[in-house]
Amino acid sequence: MNNIQSILAVTDLSARGLRTVVRAASIAAAHGALLKIMYAPAAFAGPANADAAGGLGAVCLEVVERFGILVKKIDDTHGLLEDAAREARWCDLVVIGDEPDRSLAAFFRGQPAERLLRAAQRPVLVTRLHAQAAGYARILVAIDLVEESRALVDLACDFDGQADIELFHAFTPMHEGKLRYADVSAHVIDAYRHACARQARERMLWLSDASSARRNRVVSSIGRGDPARQAAVQQQYTGADLLVVGKRRRSALTDFLLGSVALRVLRWSTGDVLVVPHGVQARHSAALVQRGTA
Repeated sequence: MNNIQSILAVTDLSARGLRTVVRAASIAAAHGALLKIMYAPAAFAGPANADAAGGLGAVCLEVVERFGILVKKIDDTHGLLEDAAREARWCDLVVIGDEPDRSLAAFFRGQPAERLLRAAQRPVLVTRLHAQAAGYARILVAIDLVEESRALVDLACDFDGQADIELFHAFTPMHEGKLRYADVSAHVIDAYRHACARQARERMLWLSDASSARRNRVVSSIGRGDPARQAAVQQQYTGADLLVVGKRRRSALTDFLLGSVALRVLRWSTGDVLVVPHGVQARHSAALVQRGTA
């Protein structure tokens, strides 16, 4: 993304945490962004390790030598979620590993990446794959065909201009169940299903025609079933190394009671996932318009 000027990488200095730093550094190098690196224990289960400052300094030096980017060490923290959220609010992207929190409290309040996303309201990239120097080869964008989806497509395309982009939408058959309950004929149900698919294809054609999407090779596909489950399955099926999904602003209690497509995608996906709050999408879209008219 051309409007990404600073990236925050959160690492626990484990092997998995260092892969997170490498991914963040490769993105920063591709976009000329400042990379901030901070230490936090796994699952933000503080306090911070007394030896972390020295290890973090060594990591920063290695990143500078390897990638030739600007790096800032964030060491005035206690390794808590609040520290990461406070620093994240000044950054355009947060990169964190997927180290799970297996405590009972995490069942109700969510995993560390979910809590950080909710607290900072910044795009959060959860890394699971080894970083490649060439960036992401294929990006899957899970969309729900609402107006915000176009901004999400713009953001995904701008994230990596060389990646192949696949737009994916899954429609749920819940209304079909109501029609069957009302004893509607199979012919009518089949016609309803085809109408939903046609409407989705038309909407996705409009999305793929976005000006920023033309830099990338863009394809689209449609699934049927639970959107989160189908997006995770589609990522595995197509080999997409990044899945991008939008997230509505909700409290932890609301997400727990009603569920969230973005958070379920985050839990079920086996690849990297970029979760983008809806408000950030709107700001990104406005930035693209301003650049286009400048």
